[in-house]
Amino acid sequence: MYVDESQRSDGRNWKVFKFKKGKIEPPESYLGARLRKKTLDGHDMWTMSSYDYVVAAVKNVKETLKDSPKWKMPKNAPTPMTSAYEPEMDGSSELGREDHTYFQELIGILRWATEIGRVDILLEVSLLSQYQAAPREGHMEQALRIFAFLDTFPKLTLYYDWRTPNIDYSKLRSSREDFEAYYRDATEEMPHNTPKPRGRSVGSTAWVDASHGANKKTRKSHTGYIIFLNRAPIFWHSKRQNTVEASTFGSEFIALKSCIEAIMHLRFKLRMFGIPLEEGPSHVFCDNKSVVTNSTMVESTLNKKHNSIAYHYTRWKCQRGCRSCRRIVDCRNVELADAFTKRLTLERRGRLFGEWTY
Repeated sequence: MYVDESQRSDGRNWKVFKFKKGKIEPPESYLGARLRKKTLDGHDMWTMSSYDYVVAAVKNVKETLKDSPKWKMPKNAPTPMTSAYEPEMDGSSELGREDHTYFQELIGILRWATEIGRVDILLEVSLLSQYQAAPREGHMEQALRIFAFLDTFPKLTLYYDWRTPNIDYSKLRSSREDFEAYYRDATEEMPHNTPKPRGRSVGSTAWVDASHGANKKTRKSHTGYIIFLNRAPIFWHSKRQNTVEASTFGSEFIALKSCIEAIMHLRFKLRMFGIPLEEGPSHVFCDNKSVVTNSTMVESTLNKKHNSIAYHYTRWKCQRGCRSCRRIVDCRNVELADAFTKRLTLERRGRLFGEWTY
């Protein structure tokens, strides 16, 4: 218990705050995630792991299926989903009422696992989540395969590294002066009544990607992106797009708009928390040259309505100084967002997630 003695002088009642276990100590868990302070490269930082939640979830599924004559969890799964499996093309029988309900329960468990750190199954869970209204037997089998993957690889840790990323931002394209004639009133929305900023300033960096026409039945594309504060992963996203895009350029631009919206919300929230932001824009990396050119070169034009909206939105934010954009041309092609739009091989998954998870 903590008593605030600042109220003594004016005669008011003291404020009493109750703490868990009756004492102040570093947190150990948060909403099912394990929190620990660890050392990486000689620097102390917080980490988050969903290990306890995953182990308990896998155990629960095994117990539930122990006497099931129909459903079994695979013994070994090197990847969350079979590489050749296409959920939208599944023609197996629809699940009965009880199995339908259980499938929805499994998806709910998996979705929470992705929220508390299991970013390596985000795409697969996103794909299966689209079929909760009418799941089929093949969808159930793939959901159980994801649990088998978690059983095979139960531990994945996110390090909230406070250090500045080792990235050369000087090559990122930004032409604010060129855009001024077209977007003269473009300024970043600043929240009112924000608390006084305290602590070290942070910068944000994002990787965004789109898988063009990934859904073979509807030919809708898939958006994926991840946002870091300094070197700490803060927000990850994987979702099917709402429109059918005729070109890779269109799907990539829609994905970029979605990513920038998330960045703007994050910047607003950080200011409301009293967290200072670094001078300059947030930085966005994508792998499509045309998207980078059209969002940073003032002379480019675009007419198709919904693409044009995304196009002008991204250019507007560029003029505001909220973000800069760069194409990934690294020889290793480290496009971190690939893992949220494409099903990858075990080797490729290990290399991409190995860039920022442990």
